[in-house]
Amino acid sequence: MKPILHFSHANSYPAGTYRQMFEHLAHDFDVQALDMHAHDPRYLVRDGWRELADELIAELVSRYHGERVILVGHSLGGMLSLMAAARRPELVRCVVLLDSPVLAGWRAVAWRLIKRFNAEDRYSPSRLSVRRRMVWPSQADAMRHFASKELFAAWAPGVLQDYLDAGLVPHPDGVQLRFSREVETAVYRTLPHHISRLVAGQFPVPVGYLAGRISMENRQAGLTATKALVGRNFRLMPGGHLFPMEFPLLTAQAIRDMVCDLIGTEMPLCAGARQA
Repeated sequence: MKPILHFSHANSYPAGTYRQMFEHLAHDFDVQALDMHAHDPRYLVRDGWRELADELIAELVSRYHGERVILVGHSLGGMLSLMAAARRPELVRCVVLLDSPVLAGWRAVAWRLIKRFNAEDRYSPSRLSVRRRMVWPSQADAMRHFASKELFAAWAPGVLQDYLDAGLVPHPDGVQLRFSREVETAVYRTLPHHISRLVAGQFPVPVGYLAGRISMENRQAGLTATKALVGRNFRLMPGGHLFPMEFPLLTAQAIRDMVCDLIGTEMPLCAGARQA
């Protein structure tokens, strides 16, 4: 049986957006994912994302019945994976973070103060998401809207279509985004400032990090605490914060290699890689 790899997506990008990456990973892993985080009314978006980590833990328990799995998460999903592993390490074999930097030091203190004074929209992507367009007359119109933007133009062929297929639903005026603008904004506004305390000392499971070489998010958050957490298990990837959408095949290969670096002795699939 293939080892189970449970993936958690970035804020506002449903799991189907990563279809190409999942297909490449499926050669070696049983790839599973929760379709959309933060939309279950049982797990509200609150400061620090504890309830969202609860949602992930509940999913792991109900889906795998105590079997230990590999957690891979992108941005929001990486932080939730790290938080879940810290609280329930018996459920997790290892964690691979995709551009999910640990906020620490003066940056964490500054962010805590920003939240206290309700100034999040000045210093986070919420300043954009709070005004995000949600409805288009058709999927073709939505495609033209997103394809015209530099961020999406950098994605690999077909990934934007996957995003629209996974992220749009019918609306009386055409189509709309499934991922609520209000939820997306709330997630940005409640970014945790306590993660450095959570990962202080010896983390209970191995952790690796894949970082976008030109990721603005990594530059803003800093990587000192992240590198202290992962040690030698740190790799730079081409592209920016959304490198899994820009390079799905390369990202899948890097995830496989990182898993082998982290827990290769447990994984028969890594034997060939170690010999090579």
